[in-house]
Amino acid sequence: MFQPTRRMMMQPTRRMLRPVPEEEQSGHTISQRLRRLKKIPPELIPLGIVVGVAVGFAFYSLGNKLVVDKQMRLTRQNRKD
Repeated sequence: MFQPTRRMMMQPTRRMLRPVPEEEQSGHTISQRLRRLKKIPPELIPLGIVVGVAVGFAFYSLGNKLVVDKQMRLTRQNRKD
């Protein structure tokens, strides 16, 4: 019934014909990975610090809310057993 047209046939693309490049991270030691941190542009370091502090504060706020807030319902109430 359905005949695939030339465009719809599954054909490998040029990208699929090339061999898959090896990952740069494979088999590196920790010291080699730490040396790669020097390649980070210096203007991104303050941004990373700000984002890290914001994520840390978000986790602190969430944890504090879950521990301190007594009105938050964490378990079912009035369950019929």
